[in-house]
Amino acid sequence: MEKSITALLLVAVVVLMFSMDSAYAQGQKKGRLDPASTHYITLTSVRRTGQERAFCLARGRCFLKTLTCPVQCTQRKPKKNKKVKGCFIDCSSKCETTCKFRKAKCNGFGSVCYDPRFVGGDGVMFYFHGTKGGDFALVSDDQLQINAHFIGTRPAGRTRDYTWVQALGVMFDSHTLVIAAKRVSKWDNNYDALLLHWDSREVTVPTEGETEWRMITKESREVVVERTDDTNSIKVTIDGLVEMDVRVAPVGAEENRVHNYQLPKDNAFAHLETQFKFPNLTENVEGVLGQTYQPNYVSTVKTGVPMPMMGGEDKYQTPALLSAYCASCRFQRSVSQTAVAEVDDAMIGVAQA
Repeated sequence: MEKSITALLLVAVVVLMFSMDSAYAQGQKKGRLDPASTHYITLTSVRRTGQERAFCLARGRCFLKTLTCPVQCTQRKPKKNKKVKGCFIDCSSKCETTCKFRKAKCNGFGSVCYDPRFVGGDGVMFYFHGTKGGDFALVSDDQLQINAHFIGTRPAGRTRDYTWVQALGVMFDSHTLVIAAKRVSKWDNNYDALLLHWDSREVTVPTEGETEWRMITKESREVVVERTDDTNSIKVTIDGLVEMDVRVAPVGAEENRVHNYQLPKDNAFAHLETQFKFPNLTENVEGVLGQTYQPNYVSTVKTGVPMPMMGGEDKYQTPALLSAYCASCRFQRSVSQTAVAEVDDAMIGVAQA
């Protein structure tokens, strides 16, 4: 039975490859191909162990090979216990399956967490405070812009704001995706404080079944938002542009005490902890985080100090969460994105009201 299924798949793949050549060439020109690592067809799982399998379609040495998840992590998207590692199937030149936690790593490359603390594409850690109520371009490239909305507070006697990233505004093609943390007076891990807007419409990620929201855009780009925990944790994949592991977290009582934030008792300052992965940035990418992915970038932060600071507020501040304008921004927003910007920017105010 398995042999006949494989044979049928081979025939189907040959037909698909001929039909895909034109689309492949067009996609290559536009820079929006499926990432090779995830270019595969899922097969039936191994009956005895439940290990998931994939039939690779990515060009290269893994083409038409079948990869099987390890026994240590049999599923790509564990559902019953989301705190275990998931199976990552890599059909690129690595041609392997590995076990990975499906959560943001705040010490990993491309991470934005805490107050807010960044780890750049060059691996250098730095802080960028911005201003409370301000919006800043984290990444601005030819095909993608990601802005961040900051919330914060300034206790008496302080000369600057304490700030956290409360929302992300993602712009690409003719679409917008907003990921925000709702205002929470008292933190409860069982309450889902995530808020998502797709092209100005609120969307809900299911908590049962596949626990994901999926969209194929008119530009034939796939967008997937999947839960990586029962509440407050998601993975966002925008085909060919970015992967984001996002978690909503509060400022804890001990953190408040140690840093002397002097936060009010009726606000947990729910914020986002995020780790980004970019498969297709240009060498001219800009932004607070994006600049660190430039091939010749040399960090200007002072290392060896407790809080190495990155400036650039004047270069990267934007008028609104979904504005593509800043002094150094590269992305050009479409007319349709402009039409929904005011709706989504208003949503940020509602989330924090």
